[in-house]
Amino acid sequence: MERMSFLDAEFLAIEDHLAHMHIAGCNIFEGPAPAYDDVLGAVRSALPNLRRYRQRVKDVPLGLGRPVWVDDPHFNLEYHLRHTALPAPGADSDLRALVGRLMSQPLDRQRPLWELWVVEGLEGGRWALMTKVHHCMVDGVSGADLAYAILETERGAGPAIGVSEDDWRPSADPAGLALVLDAWAGLVGDSLRVARKIPGTLIHPSRFVAGVRRLADGLAMVGRVEGGGGTHDSSIDGSIGPHRRYDWCTVALDDLKAVKDALGGTVNDVVLAAITRGFRELLLSRGELADGLELRSLVPVSMRPRDEHGGAGNRVSALFVRLPVTVEDPAERLAGLRRQMDEMKESEGAEAGDLVTNAGDFAPPFLMRLATQSVLRIMNRGRVRPFDTVTTNVPGPQIPLYSLGREMIEWLPFVPIAQGMRIGVAILSYNGKVTFGVTGDYDTTPDIAVLVHGIEEGLRELQKLAGQAPQGVAPTG
Repeated sequence: MERMSFLDAEFLAIEDHLAHMHIAGCNIFEGPAPAYDDVLGAVRSALPNLRRYRQRVKDVPLGLGRPVWVDDPHFNLEYHLRHTALPAPGADSDLRALVGRLMSQPLDRQRPLWELWVVEGLEGGRWALMTKVHHCMVDGVSGADLAYAILETERGAGPAIGVSEDDWRPSADPAGLALVLDAWAGLVGDSLRVARKIPGTLIHPSRFVAGVRRLADGLAMVGRVEGGGGTHDSSIDGSIGPHRRYDWCTVALDDLKAVKDALGGTVNDVVLAAITRGFRELLLSRGELADGLELRSLVPVSMRPRDEHGGAGNRVSALFVRLPVTVEDPAERLAGLRRQMDEMKESEGAEAGDLVTNAGDFAPPFLMRLATQSVLRIMNRGRVRPFDTVTTNVPGPQIPLYSLGREMIEWLPFVPIAQGMRIGVAILSYNGKVTFGVTGDYDTTPDIAVLVHGIEEGLRELQKLAGQAPQGVAPTG
């Protein structure tokens, strides 16, 4: 039995019948597709290193503690590993539809919260492995690390096939009283752990206060009365339904680096500038680009140490970034984003956010649950929300990876959307490529292809400014 952290429990708490909190990736491989039993054997051999993947969520009676992870006594690998195929010819449009459909289905909370889909029939003889894992289990970084368990760094050198089941045996379910006692006893340990972080964070008090103020600036928008903001009057945010759309585009990492080297900033600044151009094009196409319009993006920041890999759970903080969609000049957009990001780094906003997030670990769970429910009601009701979209950027390996001897040629990321947020963008780099995966609410964002095209055009604009020939952008299917 292991208690969830505050942040892990929050990802579980904000999920409802409309907002499904799973993250995902679609790994596309060269053909031919392997046999299902070969994939099954590879996953089975990896399970001893994936303890969480044989555990399910168990609630503490009366909500007196955060949920815990317990072994699933009925774990069945073949339930979690699924098999499907695209209709001929297996075009990218068919894959987009499949991703949207699979991501529209919630995970079964009575079982370990993950699925792995083998997808055959992609155009050109390709096939895919699609991972789907609840956000309460992993963040973007640890989720990518866990995917490596079934990938190989050299062709044919991967997990042994046909290895017999390991000696894992599920532990007995804990009783209700034991859950309550463990939860409250754990508050003491959590409080001590978080308290140990405070002195290091407060070495520079002025920087800490500035960081907290920046974080509070975004969070304070939740509490504004309906109609009091006036900066979010667009269809980018609003209520959502249960179904999803998905699209993506892929660019060359070297192109992003060349723009960064010529115009200044970081690769992440260039990524945000291209995304801002995409949202600008979407708003223009909808006739909603008005003076004073401001879009805010929640940008998760990994707080996981560089040498920590393979850990389950979430180790993230957050920044709130203003996307300057009303700025027409691409150089000015990039410069504005660069200034914002530099200021946030100087103020240590992410570190302050991490401290605030960790503080939830020693708050009474039932009070945190009430607070979460109140925030969700405000977000569902109001037009003014703390952010309009989410932009998550996960660095992946810059070497080719393989599965069962087949090279992975593309890695498509998926980010969930929550109540009040109709579009999210996930960015993942792999082997010299950077893929922008766009998630949209099915009912209200039939035009996410406009956003994807705008991202591609945003990079082309910056390449021209940098004196670089616009090349390396892979067209969408």
